[in-house]
Amino acid sequence: MVARVVIAAPGSGHGKTTIAAGLMAALRAAGHRVSGHKVGPDFIDPGYHALATGRPARNLDPFLQGEDRLVPLLRHGSRDAGIAVIEGVMGLFDGALGTEGYASTAHVARLLDAPVVLVVDASAASRSVAATVLGFAHYDNRVRLAGVILNKLGSQRHLDEIASALEATGVPLLGALYRNEEIHAPSRHLGLVPAAERAAEAQRVLPALAAWVTDGVDVEAIVRIASGAPRLSAAPWEPSGVDGSRVTVAAAGGPAFTFRYTENVELLAACGVDVVDVDPLRDKALPDGCAGLYFGGGFPEVHAAELSANTALRTEVASAIERGMPVSAECAGLLYLCQSLDGVPMVGAVPADAKMTARGKLGYRRAVAVEDNLLATAGQRVTGHEFHRTEVTPSHGGSAAWGWDRQLDGFASPTLHASYLHVHWAGYPELAHRFAASARAYGGG
Repeated sequence: MVARVVIAAPGSGHGKTTIAAGLMAALRAAGHRVSGHKVGPDFIDPGYHALATGRPARNLDPFLQGEDRLVPLLRHGSRDAGIAVIEGVMGLFDGALGTEGYASTAHVARLLDAPVVLVVDASAASRSVAATVLGFAHYDNRVRLAGVILNKLGSQRHLDEIASALEATGVPLLGALYRNEEIHAPSRHLGLVPAAERAAEAQRVLPALAAWVTDGVDVEAIVRIASGAPRLSAAPWEPSGVDGSRVTVAAAGGPAFTFRYTENVELLAACGVDVVDVDPLRDKALPDGCAGLYFGGGFPEVHAAELSANTALRTEVASAIERGMPVSAECAGLLYLCQSLDGVPMVGAVPADAKMTARGKLGYRRAVAVEDNLLATAGQRVTGHEFHRTEVTPSHGGSAAWGWDRQLDGFASPTLHASYLHVHWAGYPELAHRFAASARAYGGG
């Protein structure tokens, strides 16, 4: 049995991330073992979930992982937890464009057979909130709207007016939260600032966030709603591996590299890989016996000067890659491996220069491997996600990693894979297997 509830909203900006993280922290403070999950490919919100729950961050995305894997991944991620809290993405029914809501929060809620609690920003309306809730309750009868939490209320009279209007909808009022300017997460060009960049502040705010939710939300009613979700029959997902001796791979971490899918690391561990974090801002050397490099996502553009100033690690990484050490780099990792980023020197392992741009690129991608490389075989098709506001300009030719929409992306060779594309390896475990095998071969195992 997996007790579970989805925290959704009519659209972005209603406060569902703050309330979802606060609910997770409140449940944990009340003695519950909580598993946090995020609908979609977003890697920033799960960082706050991890702080609130004390467990690894998890994503649930039918486009990236496949519909059939969502329940197994939920069961895997919530193993030994008493309740799973699943934060939605955008508006409840907003999914991939042109797909009638594929990969939306509603789609995921249906696949998980999970009740939904709707967070509504009530700051600019009163009785009209009830009309909004009624519409969401009946728009798709396959989605069970179990209650509503009002956010950004101005006064008791404001709450009373909305509460009386909600009575006619039949949707229970589960919480009323007033404006609180002291509880928020700062944002910048691609959304919220990652928790890892403000870990001390975020950790300090968590008790206040938990208390705010506890005071304004019927937490135990949400527990009862979550516990009433039907039993799930699919078995938990298990990371698959390949046999061989153990080997060490350095994974970029710290404030500049705040994201990698948890299951990607678990797949490497199943292959006998010991993943050791290295902070490219501060660490001066790779770990002893290092046989591979895994550079995930993050915001290196914010820390470009500091990354460049760490010449000791940049030089060692460049030398290791030149010797043939396998390296998998996603988005932020690609930028770090470039010759320069916003005019300052980087590793120089790929023949390109990177810079910030005025517009971002965001969206799901269906990609195909251009030729055999470190992770994929020629012609292999994957689904992935692109999310950045930088561009890379090659200084000379080379083999691309992926192709999609009549364009090529990244750089690839038998020992290197650097691309803007984030791929969730749970859907393609062979990518992890190939990377682990290459690291083992490099390390002599």
